[in-house]
Amino acid sequence: MAGLSEMALRASVQALTQRNRQMAYSVILRDQYIDELETELDQLCLEFLARHQPVAQDLRFVFSTIQINRELERIGDYAESIARQVLAVSHLEPQPNYEKFVELGDLAIHMLRDAVHSFLQPDASLAARTMVIEERANQLRTTINGELRDLTQAGQLPVDSLNPLMTVARRLERVTDQAKNLCEEVVYMCTGQFVKHKGGAEGFRILFVDATNGCLSQMAEGIGRALQLPHFVFGSAGITPQPMEPRVVEYMAAKGVDVSKHTSKSLEQVTGWEQYQVIVCFGGEVKEAIPVHAGKNVYFTWKVSDPGKEHGSAAAAHAALDTAYHALEAQMKELVGAILQEPQPEQKP
Repeated sequence: MAGLSEMALRASVQALTQRNRQMAYSVILRDQYIDELETELDQLCLEFLARHQPVAQDLRFVFSTIQINRELERIGDYAESIARQVLAVSHLEPQPNYEKFVELGDLAIHMLRDAVHSFLQPDASLAARTMVIEERANQLRTTINGELRDLTQAGQLPVDSLNPLMTVARRLERVTDQAKNLCEEVVYMCTGQFVKHKGGAEGFRILFVDATNGCLSQMAEGIGRALQLPHFVFGSAGITPQPMEPRVVEYMAAKGVDVSKHTSKSLEQVTGWEQYQVIVCFGGEVKEAIPVHAGKNVYFTWKVSDPGKEHGSAAAAHAALDTAYHALEAQMKELVGAILQEPQPEQKP
């Protein structure tokens, strides 16, 4: 299964650089083999659990195998997604230099291979060494996205290529995330030590999601952090990230909230977003766009007018920001208050 996932990933990158639509079709069609192996491995693990009722290290082995099985299937899905983007951009001109895409792809494949070897050997130290490489992938993806935006603005890259190519970079970076998850499972399998989602110990986690992560969700995250509440973590993301509005940075600074170091990011760029206990969505369409998963998140939808859509005078823009800020602040205090102290019903006399 790991071999098929690696092969699909390598072929998808090759299809991109060579504009090979036939190879892209092949990756898409062969993804079903990875899905079939996932089902088979799940059944084998469940059968083993039922027949042998393992304990201690054997139980950790089976548990980790089930988790790793899912990581490998997701990597196959990412390879398929890259191949679909190839079909979308291969006919467009001009094409960018794919050197950094190849570098990111090689990094992802290297991490995947070492992660799988750490499981097969098994080798917790190899897993630990492999995990730290993931940060390089994040930096490389950020560089790629910046270069793609610059090329588009300079007219050296078709506008229709921007989102598909950014998706390719995002998928390659996500492969490194899955490889890191795989390594974390190996460490647990070998040592019994949980290293996944350490951020959960930080406390209660609230994530704000809007369409672009350029205005409302950034304001909400800033307001939350400004409360300086111990044991609370606030984050934000956008379905299709766009650069943050400069006037938002200026407005929030005037309110004593520094968001100048915030960057727009997609949901997938938020490490462990599935582990946030509360996810606040700005609009029903945003909630519908969030991938379904098996977590137990509590979702809320806040109806707050997006000041980023106000394109009138400076006074009108400031008024829109004021309205949004006060609405966000009020709902934030209510939400945090409910988390800190469960309301008690009034006692009838």
